[in-house]
Amino acid sequence: MKVLVIGAGNMGLTYAEAISKSELLQNNQLMILDTDAEKIKQLRKQKNFEVFDSLKSCVPKADIIFVAVKPYHSEDLFAEMKSMVNAEQVFVSIMAGVSIKFMQESMGVTKVVRAMPNLPAQVGKGVTSYTASEEVSRLELLTVENLLNTTGKTVRLDTENDIDASTGISGSGPAYIFYFMQSMIEAALKMGFSEHDSKVLVGQTFEGAVELFNSNNLSPNSWMDRVASKGGTTRAALDSMEDNNVKEMIKEAAYAAFNRAVELGKETV
Repeated sequence: MKVLVIGAGNMGLTYAEAISKSELLQNNQLMILDTDAEKIKQLRKQKNFEVFDSLKSCVPKADIIFVAVKPYHSEDLFAEMKSMVNAEQVFVSIMAGVSIKFMQESMGVTKVVRAMPNLPAQVGKGVTSYTASEEVSRLELLTVENLLNTTGKTVRLDTENDIDASTGISGSGPAYIFYFMQSMIEAALKMGFSEHDSKVLVGQTFEGAVELFNSNNLSPNSWMDRVASKGGTTRAALDSMEDNNVKEMIKEAAYAAFNRAVELGKETV
């Protein structure tokens, strides 16, 4: 099996590095393509994979092709690839809003997996939701899932609408967490803490809370009840958030990301 990653941006390179370091592929079975000369120069220094700067030199060789370019580049890319692909290849899209049907029709292929990763994949803590066209076999889907799992965990979804929805939760979700962290850091600074101490206080608090959440089946509400006592400091903070409708604002933000993912899909049709 030979795997090709098209696009050496943040997410493409994340998958290329994770897959190449796993036990799934033997040496030199991971190919990566980019068109930026400086980036190609840097990639060739790593020696983890074969590096290419032209589609015709690598696309025909690949069994599984990860497409990790900006969505607005997809139409031109697929038009160029159409004469190079074959019916047995499996295409894995990690582009927001680019539908399975669009990929199938643009390249004349059938086996397409649409995936939505998130940024923590860069540290092996990502979550990738995915769905696939019916032409992808069970064995092929298992292989793709194993490749995606090199960056964290996967969740298989039934429909592409679910993929758009997952964009609003896990795909864009890390930014919501960073937004909340930044607000807490700014509050800590205003209280007189140093930048270093503010970062430690906030970072360790988030890490510990997530560890607790993942340690058993208690809901976030149950954990809040364990932290907050009647008339105490935590209850004062939670009451302030409720009074300012923070929960509904977060929900609306997630739906805004979801709706934008749907819009992007319509723009590529």
